[in-house]
Amino acid sequence: MFAHNKRLQYTVRVSEPNPGLANLMLEQFGGPQGELAAAMRYFTQAVSEDDPGRKDMLMDIATEELSHLEVIGHIVAMLNKGAKGELSEAVDSEAEMYRKISGAGNDSHVTQVLYGAGSPLVNSAGVPWTAAYIDTIGEPTADLRSNIAAEARAKIVYERLIALTDDPGVKEALGFLMTREVAHQKSFEKALYSISPNFPPGKMPGDPRFSNVYMNMSQGPGEMRGPWNQGEQWEFVSDRDKQMAVDGGSGEAEVALPAKDIDLLKAMAQRTMSDPNSDPTTGAELGMGNQTTDDGATVPPGAIPSPSTIGATKH
Repeated sequence: MFAHNKRLQYTVRVSEPNPGLANLMLEQFGGPQGELAAAMRYFTQAVSEDDPGRKDMLMDIATEELSHLEVIGHIVAMLNKGAKGELSEAVDSEAEMYRKISGAGNDSHVTQVLYGAGSPLVNSAGVPWTAAYIDTIGEPTADLRSNIAAEARAKIVYERLIALTDDPGVKEALGFLMTREVAHQKSFEKALYSISPNFPPGKMPGDPRFSNVYMNMSQGPGEMRGPWNQGEQWEFVSDRDKQMAVDGGSGEAEVALPAKDIDLLKAMAQRTMSDPNSDPTTGAELGMGNQTTDDGATVPPGAIPSPSTIGATKH
Protein backbone atom coordinates (compact mmCIF):
# COMPACT_ATOMS: atom_id res chain seq x y z
CA MET A 1 0.00 0.00 0.00
CA PHE A 2 1.18 3.50 -0.79
CA ALA A 3 -0.10 6.56 1.05
CA HIS A 4 0.73 10.13 0.06
CA ASN A 5 1.51 12.98 2.43
CA LYS A 6 1.02 16.39 0.85
CA ARG A 7 4.05 17.85 2.64
CA LEU A 8 7.31 17.43 0.72
CA GLN A 9 10.25 15.60 2.27
CA TYR A 10 12.26 18.80 1.80
CA THR A 11 10.90 22.33 1.43
CA VAL A 12 11.26 23.78 -2.07
CA ARG A 13 12.15 27.48 -2.18
CA VAL A 14 12.76 28.96 -5.62
CA SER A 15 13.91 32.60 -5.77
CA GLU A 16 12.76 33.37 -9.31
CA PRO A 17 11.53 31.63 -12.47
CA ASN A 18 14.22 30.14 -14.70
CA PRO A 19 12.89 27.97 -17.55
CA GLY A 20 16.38 27.06 -18.77
CA LEU A 21 17.36 25.74 -15.34
CA ALA A 22 14.02 23.93 -15.10
CA ASN A 23 14.85 22.10 -18.28
CA LEU A 24 18.22 20.98 -16.91
CA MET A 25 16.55 19.78 -13.71
CA LEU A 26 14.49 17.35 -15.79
CA GLU A 27 17.62 15.19 -16.00
CA GLN A 28 16.85 14.05 -12.44
CA PHE A 29 13.11 13.79 -13.12
CA GLY A 30 12.92 11.65 -16.25
CA GLY A 31 16.57 10.92 -17.03
CA PRO A 32 18.53 7.66 -16.70
CA GLN A 33 20.13 8.73 -13.40
CA GLY A 34 16.95 10.37 -12.13
CA GLU A 35 14.62 9.69 -9.24
CA LEU A 36 11.93 7.80 -11.17
CA ALA A 37 14.51 5.40 -12.56
CA ALA A 38 15.88 4.85 -9.05
CA ALA A 39 12.43 4.30 -7.54
CA MET A 40 11.48 1.76 -10.20
CA ARG A 41 14.83 -0.03 -9.98
CA TYR A 42 14.57 -0.56 -6.22
CA PHE A 43 10.82 -1.23 -6.24
CA THR A 44 11.13 -4.04 -8.77
CA GLN A 45 13.99 -5.52 -6.77
CA ALA A 46 11.99 -5.30 -3.54
CA VAL A 47 8.96 -7.07 -5.00
CA SER A 48 10.97 -10.17 -5.93
CA GLU A 49 13.42 -10.12 -2.99
CA ASP A 50 13.19 -13.13 -0.65
CA ASP A 51 15.50 -11.86 2.09
CA PRO A 52 13.31 -9.92 4.57
CA GLY A 53 16.04 -7.43 5.49
CA ARG A 54 16.92 -6.50 1.91
CA LYS A 55 13.24 -6.42 0.95
CA ASP A 56 12.48 -3.92 3.69
CA MET A 57 15.48 -1.75 2.81
CA LEU A 58 14.70 -1.72 -0.91
CA MET A 59 11.05 -0.81 -0.34
CA ASP A 60 12.02 2.01 2.04
CA ILE A 61 14.54 3.48 -0.39
CA ALA A 62 12.24 3.02 -3.41
CA THR A 63 9.51 4.94 -1.61
CA GLU A 64 11.94 7.68 -0.60
CA GLU A 65 13.04 8.01 -4.22
CA LEU A 66 9.42 8.73 -5.13
CA SER A 67 9.53 11.50 -2.53
CA HIS A 68 12.66 12.84 -4.22
CA LEU A 69 10.87 12.69 -7.57
CA GLU A 70 8.17 14.85 -6.03
CA VAL A 71 10.76 17.39 -4.82
CA ILE A 72 12.43 17.61 -8.24
CA GLY A 73 9.05 17.87 -9.95
CA HIS A 74 8.09 20.82 -7.74
CA ILE A 75 11.43 22.52 -8.43
CA VAL A 76 10.81 22.17 -12.17
CA ALA A 77 7.24 23.46 -11.81
CA MET A 78 8.29 26.46 -9.70
CA LEU A 79 11.10 27.39 -12.07
CA ASN A 80 8.58 27.26 -14.93
CA LYS A 81 5.78 29.18 -13.20
CA GLY A 82 6.41 32.51 -14.93
CA ALA A 83 6.87 30.96 -18.33
CA LYS A 84 3.74 28.87 -17.90
CA GLY A 85 1.53 31.93 -17.46
CA GLU A 86 3.21 33.91 -20.20
CA LEU A 87 2.97 31.04 -22.63
CA SER A 88 -0.63 30.11 -21.90
CA GLU A 89 -1.86 33.72 -22.03
CA ALA A 90 0.42 34.82 -24.90
CA VAL A 91 1.21 38.13 -23.21
CA ASP A 92 4.34 38.77 -25.29
CA SER A 93 4.80 39.34 -28.97
CA GLU A 94 5.75 36.30 -31.02
CA ALA A 95 9.37 37.42 -31.33
CA GLU A 96 9.76 38.16 -27.64
CA MET A 97 8.15 34.87 -26.65
CA TYR A 98 10.47 32.93 -28.94
CA ARG A 99 13.49 34.78 -27.56
CA LYS A 100 12.56 33.88 -24.00
CA ILE A 101 11.96 30.19 -24.57
CA SER A 102 14.99 29.64 -26.81
CA GLY A 103 17.43 31.99 -25.10
CA ALA A 104 18.57 29.52 -22.47
CA GLY A 105 20.46 27.57 -25.11
CA ASN A 106 19.41 24.19 -23.77
CA ASP A 107 16.19 23.29 -25.59
CA SER A 108 13.97 24.55 -22.79
CA HIS A 109 11.52 25.47 -25.57
CA VAL A 110 10.82 21.74 -26.01
CA THR A 111 9.32 21.34 -22.55
CA GLN A 112 7.54 24.68 -22.69
CA VAL A 113 5.89 24.33 -26.09
CA LEU A 114 5.21 20.59 -25.99
CA TYR A 115 4.37 20.25 -22.30
CA GLY A 116 3.07 23.70 -21.37
CA ALA A 117 6.01 24.44 -19.05
CA GLY A 118 5.06 21.44 -16.91
CA SER A 119 7.11 18.57 -15.47
CA PRO A 120 7.16 15.88 -18.16
CA LEU A 121 8.88 12.54 -17.72
CA VAL A 122 11.71 13.37 -20.09
CA ASN A 123 15.38 14.13 -19.63
CA SER A 124 16.92 17.55 -20.27
CA ALA A 125 17.17 16.79 -23.99
CA GLY A 126 13.47 15.93 -24.24
CA VAL A 127 14.00 12.16 -24.50
CA PRO A 128 11.06 10.31 -22.87
CA TRP A 129 11.68 8.17 -19.81
CA THR A 130 12.02 4.47 -20.56
CA ALA A 131 12.04 1.26 -18.55
CA ALA A 132 15.27 0.44 -20.39
CA TYR A 133 16.96 2.54 -17.69
CA ILE A 134 16.21 -0.25 -15.19
CA ASP A 135 19.02 -2.82 -15.13
CA THR A 136 17.75 -5.17 -12.40
CA ILE A 137 18.87 -8.74 -13.13
CA GLY A 138 17.48 -10.56 -10.08
CA GLU A 139 20.77 -11.53 -8.40
CA PRO A 140 21.29 -9.56 -5.15
CA THR A 141 25.08 -9.34 -5.33
CA ALA A 142 24.89 -7.99 -8.89
CA ASP A 143 21.91 -5.70 -8.29
CA LEU A 144 23.35 -4.18 -5.12
CA ARG A 145 26.57 -3.31 -6.96
CA SER A 146 24.50 -1.73 -9.72
CA ASN A 147 22.52 0.20 -7.11
CA ILE A 148 25.71 1.57 -5.57
CA ALA A 149 26.86 2.71 -8.99
CA ALA A 150 23.45 4.24 -9.77
CA GLU A 151 23.52 6.28 -6.56
CA ALA A 152 27.06 7.41 -7.36
CA ARG A 153 26.03 8.57 -10.84
CA ALA A 154 23.01 10.40 -9.44
CA LYS A 155 25.22 12.18 -6.89
CA ILE A 156 27.52 13.39 -9.67
CA VAL A 157 24.58 14.74 -11.69
CA TYR A 158 23.35 16.60 -8.60
CA GLU A 159 26.81 18.09 -8.09
CA ARG A 160 26.78 19.36 -11.67
CA LEU A 161 23.29 20.82 -11.31
CA ILE A 162 24.28 22.58 -8.08
CA ALA A 163 27.22 24.15 -9.93
CA LEU A 164 24.84 25.53 -12.59
CA THR A 165 22.63 27.67 -10.35
CA ASP A 166 23.07 30.54 -7.93
CA ASP A 167 19.52 30.20 -6.56
CA PRO A 168 20.10 29.50 -2.83
CA GLY A 169 16.82 27.63 -2.33
CA VAL A 170 17.43 25.36 -5.32
CA LYS A 171 21.03 24.73 -4.22
CA GLU A 172 19.81 23.79 -0.74
CA ALA A 173 17.21 21.32 -1.98
CA LEU A 174 19.62 19.77 -4.46
CA GLY A 175 22.24 19.47 -1.73
CA PHE A 176 19.76 17.49 0.37
CA LEU A 177 18.95 15.16 -2.53
CA MET A 178 22.64 14.70 -3.28
CA THR A 179 23.33 13.81 0.36
CA ARG A 180 20.59 11.20 0.38
CA GLU A 181 22.35 9.51 -2.55
CA VAL A 182 25.37 9.11 -0.26
CA ALA A 183 23.22 7.59 2.49
CA HIS A 184 21.69 5.12 0.05
CA GLN A 185 25.11 4.10 -1.22
CA LYS A 186 26.08 3.24 2.36
CA SER A 187 22.95 1.16 2.90
CA PHE A 188 23.43 -0.77 -0.32
CA GLU A 189 27.11 -1.38 0.40
CA LYS A 190 26.34 -2.62 3.92
CA ALA A 191 23.69 -4.94 2.50
CA LEU A 192 26.13 -6.26 -0.10
CA TYR A 193 28.81 -7.02 2.48
CA SER A 194 26.28 -8.73 4.72
CA ILE A 195 26.10 -11.45 2.04
CA SER A 196 29.02 -13.85 2.38
CA PRO A 197 30.51 -14.72 0.01
CA ASN A 198 29.45 -11.91 -2.32
CA PHE A 199 32.15 -12.19 -4.98
CA PRO A 200 32.04 -13.26 -7.70
CA PRO A 201 28.33 -12.55 -8.17
CA GLY A 202 26.10 -15.58 -8.52
CA LYS A 203 26.58 -19.20 -7.52
CA MET A 204 29.11 -20.56 -9.98
CA PRO A 205 32.82 -19.94 -9.30
CA GLY A 206 35.10 -18.70 -12.03
CA ASP A 207 37.52 -20.99 -13.84
CA PRO A 208 40.68 -20.84 -11.69
CA ARG A 209 42.84 -20.98 -14.84
CA PHE A 210 41.62 -17.53 -15.86
CA SER A 211 40.20 -15.84 -12.74
CA ASN A 212 43.49 -14.16 -11.76
CA VAL A 213 44.95 -13.52 -15.21
CA TYR A 214 45.44 -9.97 -16.52
CA MET A 215 45.70 -9.81 -20.31
CA ASN A 216 47.90 -6.91 -21.40
CA MET A 217 46.18 -6.64 -24.79
CA SER A 218 46.57 -2.89 -25.42
CA GLN A 219 50.31 -2.47 -25.65
CA GLY A 220 52.37 0.61 -26.40
CA PRO A 221 53.13 4.00 -24.84
CA GLY A 222 51.07 4.75 -21.76
CA GLU A 223 51.04 1.29 -20.22
CA MET A 224 50.61 1.34 -16.45
CA ARG A 225 50.91 -1.21 -13.67
CA GLY A 226 48.95 -1.03 -10.45
CA PRO A 227 46.89 -3.12 -8.02
CA TRP A 228 44.51 -3.88 -10.87
CA ASN A 229 47.17 -5.90 -12.75
CA GLN A 230 50.16 -6.56 -10.50
CA GLY A 231 50.89 -8.33 -7.22
CA GLU A 232 50.81 -11.89 -6.03
CA GLN A 233 47.18 -12.42 -7.01
CA TRP A 234 47.78 -11.53 -10.67
CA GLU A 235 49.39 -13.37 -13.55
CA PHE A 236 50.36 -10.65 -16.03
CA VAL A 237 50.32 -11.90 -19.64
CA SER A 238 51.94 -9.73 -22.36
CA ASP A 239 53.04 -12.44 -24.80
CA ARG A 240 50.68 -12.30 -27.79
CA ASP A 241 51.04 -16.02 -28.41
CA LYS A 242 49.88 -16.74 -24.87
CA GLN A 243 46.81 -14.54 -25.33
CA MET A 244 45.45 -16.76 -28.12
CA ALA A 245 43.78 -20.16 -27.67
CA VAL A 246 44.28 -19.96 -23.90
CA ASP A 247 42.21 -23.13 -23.49
CA GLY A 248 44.95 -25.16 -25.19
CA GLY A 249 42.88 -25.74 -28.32
CA SER A 250 43.49 -24.62 -31.89
CA GLY A 251 41.83 -21.23 -31.50
CA GLU A 252 39.65 -22.01 -34.50
CA ALA A 253 35.84 -22.03 -34.53
CA GLU A 254 34.50 -25.55 -35.01
CA VAL A 255 31.12 -27.24 -35.14
CA ALA A 256 30.17 -30.91 -35.43
CA LEU A 257 27.79 -31.17 -38.39
CA PRO A 258 25.57 -34.01 -39.62
CA ALA A 259 26.72 -35.56 -42.92
CA LYS A 260 23.84 -34.01 -44.91
CA ASP A 261 24.79 -30.51 -43.74
CA ILE A 262 28.43 -31.11 -44.68
CA ASP A 263 27.40 -32.11 -48.21
CA LEU A 264 25.24 -28.99 -48.58
CA LEU A 265 28.01 -26.71 -47.38
CA LYS A 266 30.46 -28.29 -49.81
CA ALA A 267 28.02 -27.77 -52.67
CA MET A 268 27.54 -24.12 -51.71
CA ALA A 269 31.29 -23.56 -51.42
CA GLN A 270 31.83 -25.10 -54.86
CA ARG A 271 29.08 -22.97 -56.42
CA THR A 272 30.38 -19.69 -54.94
CA MET A 273 34.11 -20.38 -55.36
CA SER A 274 36.29 -17.47 -56.57
CA ASP A 275 38.79 -17.82 -59.42
CA PRO A 276 42.05 -16.29 -58.15
CA ASN A 277 43.48 -16.23 -61.70
CA SER A 278 40.69 -14.14 -63.23
CA ASP A 279 40.96 -10.38 -63.80
CA PRO A 280 37.52 -9.25 -64.98
CA THR A 281 36.92 -5.73 -66.21
CA THR A 282 34.59 -3.92 -63.83
CA GLY A 283 32.00 -1.26 -64.49
CA ALA A 284 34.10 1.28 -62.61
CA GLU A 285 37.04 0.60 -64.94
CA LEU A 286 34.85 0.95 -68.03
CA GLY A 287 33.59 4.30 -66.75
CA MET A 288 37.14 5.57 -66.25
CA GLY A 289 38.22 4.82 -69.84
CA ASN A 290 41.86 4.87 -70.99
CA GLN A 291 44.12 7.71 -69.91
CA THR A 292 47.30 8.91 -71.58
CA THR A 293 50.35 10.50 -70.07
CA ASP A 294 52.08 13.59 -71.48
CA ASP A 295 54.53 11.39 -73.41
CA GLY A 296 51.66 9.55 -75.16
CA ALA A 297 51.76 6.34 -73.14
CA THR A 298 48.41 4.65 -72.50
CA VAL A 299 47.38 3.92 -68.94
CA PRO A 300 44.93 0.98 -68.75
CA PRO A 301 41.66 1.31 -66.86
CA GLY A 302 42.06 0.84 -63.14
CA ALA A 303 45.72 1.92 -63.07
CA ILE A 304 46.58 5.13 -61.22
CA PRO A 305 49.05 7.34 -63.12
CA SER A 306 51.17 9.95 -61.43
CA PRO A 307 49.29 13.28 -61.23
CA SER A 308 52.22 15.07 -62.88
CA THR A 309 52.10 12.83 -65.98
CA ILE A 310 48.37 12.77 -66.70
CA GLY A 311 47.55 14.33 -70.05
CA ALA A 312 44.42 14.07 -72.16
CA THR A 313 41.84 11.42 -71.43
CA LYS A 314 40.51 9.24 -74.22
CA HIS A 315 36.88 8.12 -74.10
